[in-house]
Amino acid sequence: MPVPWFLLSLALGRSPVVVSLERLMEPQDTAHCSLGLSCHLWDGDVLCLPGSIESAPGPVLVPTRLQTELVLRCPQETDCALCVRVVVHLAVHGHWEEPEEAGKSDSELQGPRNASLQAQVVLSFQAYPIARCALLEVQVPADLVQPGQSVGSAVFDCFEAGLGAEVRIWSYTKPRYQKELNVTQQLPDCRGLEVQDSIQSCWALPWLNVSTDGDNVLLILDVSKEQKFGFLLYWDQAQGPLKSLLYKNLTGPQNITLNHTDLVPCLCIQLWSQEPDSVRTSFCPFKKDPRAHRNLWHMARLRVQSSGSWLLDTPCSLRTEVALCWQAPDQSPCQPLVPPMPQKNVTMNRPFEFPLVKEHPNLCVQVSSWEKVELQECLWADSLGPFKDDMLLVEMKTDLNDTSVCALEPSGCTPLPSVASTVTAPPPPLTWQRAARLGEQLLLDFRTHQCMQLWNDDDLGSLWACPMDKYIHKRWVLVWLACLLLAAALFFFLLLKKDRRKAAPRARPALLLHSADGAYYERLVGALASALSQMPLRVAVDLWSRRELTAHGALAWFHQQRRRTLQEDGVVILLFSPAAVAQCQQWLQLQTVEPGPHDALAAWLSCVLPDFLQGQATGRYVGVYFDGLLHPDTVPALFRVAPLFSLPSQLPAFLDALQGSSSQSPGRPADRAERVAQALLSALDSCT
Repeated sequence: MPVPWFLLSLALGRSPVVVSLERLMEPQDTAHCSLGLSCHLWDGDVLCLPGSIESAPGPVLVPTRLQTELVLRCPQETDCALCVRVVVHLAVHGHWEEPEEAGKSDSELQGPRNASLQAQVVLSFQAYPIARCALLEVQVPADLVQPGQSVGSAVFDCFEAGLGAEVRIWSYTKPRYQKELNVTQQLPDCRGLEVQDSIQSCWALPWLNVSTDGDNVLLILDVSKEQKFGFLLYWDQAQGPLKSLLYKNLTGPQNITLNHTDLVPCLCIQLWSQEPDSVRTSFCPFKKDPRAHRNLWHMARLRVQSSGSWLLDTPCSLRTEVALCWQAPDQSPCQPLVPPMPQKNVTMNRPFEFPLVKEHPNLCVQVSSWEKVELQECLWADSLGPFKDDMLLVEMKTDLNDTSVCALEPSGCTPLPSVASTVTAPPPPLTWQRAARLGEQLLLDFRTHQCMQLWNDDDLGSLWACPMDKYIHKRWVLVWLACLLLAAALFFFLLLKKDRRKAAPRARPALLLHSADGAYYERLVGALASALSQMPLRVAVDLWSRRELTAHGALAWFHQQRRRTLQEDGVVILLFSPAAVAQCQQWLQLQTVEPGPHDALAAWLSCVLPDFLQGQATGRYVGVYFDGLLHPDTVPALFRVAPLFSLPSQLPAFLDALQGSSSQSPGRPADRAERVAQALLSALDSCT
C-alpha cells in the first residue's frame, strides 16, 4: 500500500525510521480509475493552458479534491527515483436543461439523461526547474451521473521529483468549469527518508553535524574517504536570491570551522555529490541559535530616507515591530506616540512609508523585537539639528463635541484640564512632572495656537509640539542673574590678581554656506554641520535657523552671521556643489541670479564676494566639495584663492584649517577625522 503524507511526515524527524514505499516497475506514466469509470492517458506532455472559466449548459464533471502519495519508480532494482502519485476525486455538477420545444416524445426527452459524461482532466506539476502537464480522459456511465454526487477518482502514476524538492500540483477540467485545485508538498531528502539503498544520488550525500569548539562552531561533514562533494555556505534571503558566502569542492571527510560572530539565523549550508545531476540538500542549523539572533541585530542597520520612508537592512528577513516615538533631549527612553501611531509588523529589507508628520528633530523611528528595542534612528536629526526642549501634547476625541489633552512624559501621558469650557477637570497633582506644574500655561499655549501641529487625524486626534524654553527662563531668571553677577565679580577678581593668566580657549565659530540642491543634499549638509559641532566648533548653518531666516530675511541673516563670525576670528566655509558652481558663474558673468530655489545662495554670494574681490579672503575662508559630486577645476578661479578641500578624502587637512591657532579639539587628529568621516559616509551614499 502507498504511504499517505500524514504518515510519511512521522518519518521525517531527527531520527528517521525505515519507511517502506510502494515500488513502481513501469518506466512510463500510467493512469487508472476507480470502479465504474474508464480512463485514458494521452501520450506525451500537453500544454498547461487553463483558460477562463466557462458556464456549462448541463451536468459536467469537475475535480473536487486532490490527494498525493509518495512512491518509488524503479526501472532497476537499485536505481529508483522519488515519484508523486496524484489522486483526483471527481463529482457531477449541474442539471440537464429542460427542452424548450413542446410535442417531443418521452424517448427524446430521456435521451440526454441516459448519456454518459466525458471530461478531460489536466494535471499540472511544478518542481523547480521541472514543469510539465498530463491529460486524462475520464468517462462516467449514465447510471452514475447524479447531479451533486461524487462519482469516483482517477489516479495518475506519476510525477518524478528530486529529493528535498518543493512540488506544486494543479488540477482542472478542460474546458474549465471552476477554479483549479492545487496542493503544495515538501518532499523528504536522504536524511529524512531511509531510501539510500534504492536511490543512487543518496549513496554519496554528505551528512552534517554541528558542534561548538570554544568561540568557534565546527561543521563536521561525515563523508566516506575520497568521496568528492560540493559545499556552499550562503544566506537564505526569503525576498531575493541566496547570497553566496563560501563555495568549495571538497573531498571527504571534512571539518569546517566558523567564527561564532558569523552566525545568523539564515546562515545555511548546501551539500551535494560531485555526480552529474546530483541532488542538493540544504541545512539551516542556526535558525533558533540565540547567538545568531544577537549577531543579526549587531549587523542590522536602520536607514531613514528623506523621501519619507525607512529601510531595515539586515542579512536575514525576519518579522519585527516598527513605531514612531518622541525622544526628549534628556536622553530618557524614546516614548511611543499614543494613541494615533500604532506599532506595525514590518518585514526587513523592504522600504516602508511612515505616516505624514511634519518635520521635528525629536521624532524618531524605533525597531523592537519581542518587546525589546533593538534600533532607533531619528527622522530629521541631520537636517534640523539637536533635540528641542519641546513638550508633546496628544489631543484625543472623547465624544462628538469634546476632546482631552495629555502631555507625553517618561512616566506616561499626564492629563491637562479639559479643552471644552463646559467640562471642569480636577487640577493635576503637584509632582516633579513639568506637565503637572505647567498644565495651565501649556493649555493656554495650545488654545492660542502657539504650539506646532505635527499630525492630525479626524477620527483619532492630533499631535502638537509646544516649546518649553520660556517657562525655564521665567522660573530661573532671578537665580541665574544672581549667579551671573557673582561669577562676573569672581572673574574680575581673578583677572586683577593674575593678569598674565590666559583665558580658557573657547570653540571657534564657523559659518557653513551651501546651495539648496534637494532633500538628500540637505541631509548631507546637515550631517557635516552636526559632525563639525562635535569638534568642537560653533557651527552656524541656515538649516538650523529657518525661523530666523523667515523672520529677518535671508540677506540680513547671512550678513549678520558673516560679520559675527569674522569678528570672533572664525572661519567661513563655502560648500561647492554643481548647482552652487553654476550659480556662482552666472553671478560673476551677469552680476545677478535668476529667482528660484537658490535665492539663499544669491544672498550669501552678495555677502562674501567683496572679500574675494578686495583680496581679504585669505585666512578667513575655506572651500570644500564632496568626493564624486564635483571636480575641483570647475570651481571659479576667484574662489580658489582660499584653500579648497575634498571631503572625506582630505578631512585631516580640512579639520586642521578649521581649528587654526584658536583652539584644539580633544582627541587625536586621526580620531577626529574618523568620527567626521563616519558621519558623512552614509549621507554621501544616499546623495550619490
